Amino acid sequence: MKALIALAAAALVACPVAAQVPTGTMGELRPDQKQFFELYKELVETDTTVTNGSCTQAAEQIAARLKAAGFADDQITLFSVPEHPKEGGIVAIYPGTSATLKPILLLAHIDVVAANRADWERDPFKLIEENGYYYARGIADDKMMAATWADALIRFRQDGYKPARTVKMALTCGEETDTAFNGAQYLANNKRDLIDAAFALNEGGGGDTDGKGHIVAQSIQVGEKIYQDYKLVATNRGGHSSQPVRDNAIYALSDALLKIREHEFPAEFNTTTRVFFERAGAARKDAMGTAMMALAKNPGDADAATVVNTDKGFHSMLRTTCVATMIDGGHAVNALPQRVEANVNCRIFPGHTPAEIKDRLAGIIGNPGISIELARKDKPLAKSPPLDPAIIGPMEALSAKYFPGVPVIPSLSTGATDGLYLSAVGIPTYGAPGMWGDPDGNGAHGLNERLEVRSVYVGRDYLFDLVKALAE
Repeated sequence: MKALIALAAAALVACPVAAQVPTGTMGELRPDQKQFFELYKELVETDTTVTNGSCTQAAEQIAARLKAAGFADDQITLFSVPEHPKEGGIVAIYPGTSATLKPILLLAHIDVVAANRADWERDPFKLIEENGYYYARGIADDKMMAATWADALIRFRQDGYKPARTVKMALTCGEETDTAFNGAQYLANNKRDLIDAAFALNEGGGGDTDGKGHIVAQSIQVGEKIYQDYKLVATNRGGHSSQPVRDNAIYALSDALLKIREHEFPAEFNTTTRVFFERAGAARKDAMGTAMMALAKNPGDADAATVVNTDKGFHSMLRTTCVATMIDGGHAVNALPQRVEANVNCRIFPGHTPAEIKDRLAGIIGNPGISIELARKDKPLAKSPPLDPAIIGPMEALSAKYFPGVPVIPSLSTGATDGLYLSAVGIPTYGAPGMWGDPDGNGAHGLNERLEVRSVYVGRDYLFDLVKALAE
């Protein structure tokens, strides 16, 4: 592992992407890029929200493109369950030549977060190019990766490519809605043989820019925080609103949520995050970079912590976080509330359990009248995959080719991915480098989601080469 860390630390100067990369306008794209764009556009413009859309439709569209490229029926599996007919997915298999090497699995989710057209500047379900960016819901999270995986298999078939390893692809639904039917979980628990693999590539990795067009680091996700929702409930006998009293369920729950807002979980490091702050800090050459390195050396450095915590991503990577995300209460505008509920979403630092954090929340609130329950109790805990040189090495070598001078750093994802369901059944899952994003998060899960056009095409080429390198 020390050798890998040393490799990840090499060449720490930020630099722009190679100038020969096309800007992305259709007249400048290669024929293979145009083919990819049409697949990408169709996928992005298919509404796959859990509320109004259909992942099943998107999966069928991908299947049609695979069949047109020459995939046989027995190499494509469309799946869904009767209770969730619109939340289906697809598994495709491209056979390898080796009888002994286990397959690679390419995982991506095709569902997206809801998007309100009235709030967006552009139609969220139309792929629009402006000022060097593609805009649409899911353009980055996670349809770019899903389109890249499907496109790679199509190109393999068209080129007559013969990998040593079998390459499998699973495009699933349910990642963005924790209480929805989850295709990755379904496959892991019910179709394990179908997706069996030595390891999987997934979302969670990628590059970060300085906001000025320069990539400062590429990351490989080798772990993630634990996702857990908690349902907080306050109850009261209620009464007539013309005769109010202080004992009010809305006020009680409001007080509880304000206490959670004010609570700061302590900063923590594990091996991955310490390496990340050391190496990413060294690459920055600014005040933030100096503070990151200082904090990695001494977690008690208050001055360094003050600087680092101004970045919401770094702040989250250092600790457990909990935040109120939804609230519902009352039964009439002229009545005192009898029941109020809130959802508190926690992203738990590795080493702690949902049960432990539930007890912490109870202590923070200090009101036994507020009940706290886990919204889900059946999720496995995220497991970090090993830093295997056979997997990490090609990522580093290709990054040196595509992003010369940019460090490749193991990272802990502050978000949650479907990789946890694969790791739970023994398939190590890595968030691959490649495409890059801006410091503001590019609107993922928010308004006007976007991805730099050059990030799309360079990232696609990187990932295509990475799959081939790992398959050989």
